[in-house]
Amino acid sequence: MTDPIPAPALARTPEELRRLRSRLGRVALVPTMGALHSGHRSLIAAAREHADAVVVSVFVNPLQFGPGEDYERYPRDLDADLAVCAEEGVALVFAPSVEDMYPGEQIVRVDPGPMGAVLEGAFRPGFFGGVLTVVNKLFNLVRPDIAVFGQKDAQQLALVRRMVRDLNMPVTVVAAPTMRDPDNLASSSRNAYLSPEERRSALALSRALLAGADASVTGPVGILSAARAVLDEAAQATPPVTVDYLALVDAATFTEVAGDHRGDAVLLVAARVGRTRLIDNVPLTL
Repeated sequence: MTDPIPAPALARTPEELRRLRSRLGRVALVPTMGALHSGHRSLIAAAREHADAVVVSVFVNPLQFGPGEDYERYPRDLDADLAVCAEEGVALVFAPSVEDMYPGEQIVRVDPGPMGAVLEGAFRPGFFGGVLTVVNKLFNLVRPDIAVFGQKDAQQLALVRRMVRDLNMPVTVVAAPTMRDPDNLASSSRNAYLSPEERRSALALSRALLAGADASVTGPVGILSAARAVLDEAAQATPPVTVDYLALVDAATFTEVAGDHRGDAVLLVAARVGRTRLIDNVPLTL
């Protein structure tokens, strides 16, 4: 008989978190909104490499959801999340209520600046202000030495890094590569919304990025043209893929690259299939 997997400690309030955090040494934080999947497991695995203990936060942050978005239906299953954390050797899970994270109206927020006003920021006004505000609060509460974020949310990752730099936060941000399901769809909690037919259509996102990456020797125009051809075909599929944006940006500034750009870049796509909005990206070096 195998020994039972020890459950992580669970803190539901900032007070419990402070007490339990004081028993840990060097900590790596993995901020999540729960509904943990293989992508989150990869973040936790990366965190284990950098610290004595891993803390996972589970909090569906209302500040980053706009009107008509999926805040109410976002998947929530804390028991399942705790089981995943136990399997991955997490020391502590912080799962606060909205009232504990925002005991009053959140008047002061982190301004993401111009880098947060493009792409995801343009399609989801206020989104990055909500993200950076909650990440700032989590850093203050957990006091991590390391924080691990996924490359799948590339613009979010870049903005967190910029916030840490600009506000002199004593945290090292580590990026973990995008995890993909066996069919190459980027792992996401929102994948659970997709019907089998919608999922087949959604595979066009990763195909488009692969086509763009394969055309990288042709420069920015060729990269975007190759990716757009795949998405144009997917727009005629059943169900169709409706693209919000396809962009090739400088990895540091998230401004669109010039035709003669040399260096690190990111090819990004955001699209809707049915009621589900998905994002994906691939880093490139030109």
